[in-house]
Amino acid sequence: MNASTTTRTGRIQARRAARGPVTEYAARAGLTARGVIYLLVGVLALQIAFGDSGKQADRGGALAEIAQKPFGAVVLWALGLGLVGMALWRLSEVVFGSAGPDGGEAKKRLLSAGRCVFYSFVAYSVLSFAAGARGSGSGSSDRQSQDVTAKVLGLPAGQWIVGAAGAGIVVAGVWVGTRAVLRKYHKKLKLGEMSTRTRRLVDVTGVGGGAARGLVFAVAGSFAIRAAVEFEPDQAKGMDNTIRSFAGTPAGPWLLVCVAAGLVLFGLFSFAMARWRRV
Repeated sequence: MNASTTTRTGRIQARRAARGPVTEYAARAGLTARGVIYLLVGVLALQIAFGDSGKQADRGGALAEIAQKPFGAVVLWALGLGLVGMALWRLSEVVFGSAGPDGGEAKKRLLSAGRCVFYSFVAYSVLSFAAGARGSGSGSSDRQSQDVTAKVLGLPAGQWIVGAAGAGIVVAGVWVGTRAVLRKYHKKLKLGEMSTRTRRLVDVTGVGGGAARGLVFAVAGSFAIRAAVEFEPDQAKGMDNTIRSFAGTPAGPWLLVCVAAGLVLFGLFSFAMARWRRV
């Protein structure tokens, strides 16, 4: 067997490993962990909508809630490891391409790379929190957003950088919400394994949850743009204050209730993806 054949064989075996059961389990564990976090954030947001202003509706608030429960430390470690699995799955998509006929396209690989970086950061923060570094995972997302915005605004062309980042988040939010409403996730699911009733329920969670998630992203991005225009870091908002801002609209607390319920739905949708997504 010559060197070329050996190299080709090695690539084939690596690609098969990337499509194997280990990667599949990692992906499904990651989607489940994401579902738990969004479900808890949605529940916390509902509590805020109904008057409990002391709650923190973001990832840090969700981790703090888990830590207070029996076996909370075990759950935190499980979530962190699940998110590590999510990051590794996305990394495998960067290297070998994602599932589907167009999975090897550069655009798909680039999206997977961005998701790999994001979930690596989230996994690190959750595992750090589980290990006892409480400030790393449970800090207010609002304070973190303001601190980062202040540092970037202090750089040359900082306003342009923050403004561009905010615009990118708005575009991402619109993209996420639009794809959810159009049910683009169908091509990623094993629809043939679902009953008609199950498919309808998944669509309720996918459309409602994706639309709410996209709306939160878009509004958070608009706050970043405002911070850039006014050169005021305090205008930037993390997930917690972004969610709270919906109560200040003409629709009042009921819009916050709808958004919070949508985040709960997205958590449930993540569980459905963990069960039926093509990996």
